[in-house]
Amino acid sequence: MNERIKELSEQATNIEYGVDNGFDRVTFDKEKFAELIVADCLKQIKDGLVDESELLYEHEETTECVNEALMDAHHNIAIHFGFAEQFGVEE
Repeated sequence: MNERIKELSEQATNIEYGVDNGFDRVTFDKEKFAELIVADCLKQIKDGLVDESELLYEHEETTECVNEALMDAHHNIAIHFGFAEQFGVEE
């Protein structure tokens, strides 16, 4: 399993120690796990944008197109999964 998926699954897992006659209770929040994956994907898209300071003059137009496509994807994913407000995306 991918290390990042392991990390996210751990964040979505809750362990309560010493409940139910002294046994530990482990619960996995599927909704939280899904939200963590979507949020991580949105972060990766934002992190993939090329900063204007990194542009090479001869590739400026291509870079702008790539950034625009990434922002469109970010926007559509955020709206589709209900993260618009959390990520500052206007519907």
